[in-house]
Amino acid sequence: MKHNKVGSVMTSDVIRADYSTPFKEVARLLADGRISGLPVVDDDEKVIGVISETDLVKRQSEPFDTDEPVRPLAAGKPTSSARGRPARSRAFTAGQLMTVPPITVHAEETIAQAARIMTEQDVERLPVLDEEDRLVGIVTRRDLLKVFLRPDGDIRDEVIDEVLLRTLRLAPTAIDVFVVEGVVTLTGRVPRKSETEVAVSTTRQIDGVVAVIDQLDYRFDDSRPQPDSRSQHGMADNRLHKL
Repeated sequence: MKHNKVGSVMTSDVIRADYSTPFKEVARLLADGRISGLPVVDDDEKVIGVISETDLVKRQSEPFDTDEPVRPLAAGKPTSSARGRPARSRAFTAGQLMTVPPITVHAEETIAQAARIMTEQDVERLPVLDEEDRLVGIVTRRDLLKVFLRPDGDIRDEVIDEVLLRTLRLAPTAIDVFVVEGVVTLTGRVPRKSETEVAVSTTRQIDGVVAVIDQLDYRFDDSRPQPDSRSQHGMADNRLHKL
């Protein structure tokens, strides 16, 4: 499909911080960019953590501990123990405040995979990486929802192109495709039953499709095992031999 990759909906111009970015600068980046979170990167553009408004608020709300010395991590080498560490109240850089390890997604992964990661990890955004794990974008829940704003006409055109022409190798008029508010209705008759299943499952994968109504019929049920022609010939020969 043409539109179902994370790279097609991500924001490429990413506001980011590095390990040593001061606390106040992080707050300014979030405010000026009107965003609720950003990735923290090292010198090689590898994502080493993420920081959000929640992290800043927690830092301000926790009592300042004057007894515990600050133990800054080596830049670019955060550990999982940094998540929720007690020294948050004394953090004054992005690297000391960020959440690690970062939860990320690759640009070539599907929108459905990104949505699944966001749901399972309960995060609002994901830094997007290229093949070398370098930061190339960021995707939010709002970005993923944009696919459902596709016009019905665009969805119908893609069903005809991707499902009928490219996948099933059928004429564009072989199946009637109706799309209303993202709900696709497939009507018509195809040669084999397996083709109806492929048509429905492939249509469901198209961005912006809310549901698929299957009204397809078929001429031949290829899901049933067919008798072996050699066995049939053998049975016929045995009958002739007995005559």
